[in-house]
Amino acid sequence: MAIYEESGRILALWSAPRCRSTAFFRMMSERGDFTPLHEPFSYLAEFGLSEVGGEQTRTEKELLTALRTLARRGPVFFKDTSDERYPGVLADTDFLGRDARHVFLIRHPRETIASYYAINPGVRRHQIGFEALYELFTAVHEQTGELPLVIDAEDLVDEPEAVTRAYCARVGIDFRPEALTWQPGARSEWQPSKQWHRDASASSGFEARRKKDYVDVDAHPVLGAYLEYHLPYYEKLLAHRVKP
Repeated sequence: MAIYEESGRILALWSAPRCRSTAFFRMMSERGDFTPLHEPFSYLAEFGLSEVGGEQTRTEKELLTALRTLARRGPVFFKDTSDERYPGVLADTDFLGRDARHVFLIRHPRETIASYYAINPGVRRHQIGFEALYELFTAVHEQTGELPLVIDAEDLVDEPEAVTRAYCARVGIDFRPEALTWQPGARSEWQPSKQWHRDASASSGFEARRKKDYVDVDAHPVLGAYLEYHLPYYEKLLAHRVKP
């Protein structure tokens, strides 16, 4: 099965931080039929530079152009996180509505906040990401006239085959069960942000990993407020999740 012609051969996975999106990236890389890009917009926001198809880009407009150029050579998959807002993406109605197919990955913000805080105790409210993720979801909905697919990370861990089959059917690609497992190890694509991907590097599939030293988000005076702020956006997205 080929990717839908109108997709522009670009598949985009947008995720709030700490939602197992790197494991999803690993699965898509295992398929072997896509050029995988790891967080090109996040890298641009963080480092001021993002390389796409051997081309260095320094603005969102340049990055979007490079993505389209790369897609003309063959199918492209990228995943990115919404700890920053991407105004250039939001302004590009063709990219939102025609040139890529957009899917959204979520996880309960109580879990994502605790996971984020364990790596970066200085996390700011907007970096939790659900507000920006919902804004992007709404923009895609407005441009396409259809509700984008939403995947819950807990469903992905509990029933990886069923959820991945649903994803493949929605974006128009064949399901490849062999891509659900892989050899543990880091990948060169995430070296600039490797401290965030230690669990993914140690994984061999979609696995639940719980740590005993996570902070109590609800009881924390700052993180509890973050949870209260982002929870409504998560719940709006959760209402549209695919049910395995």
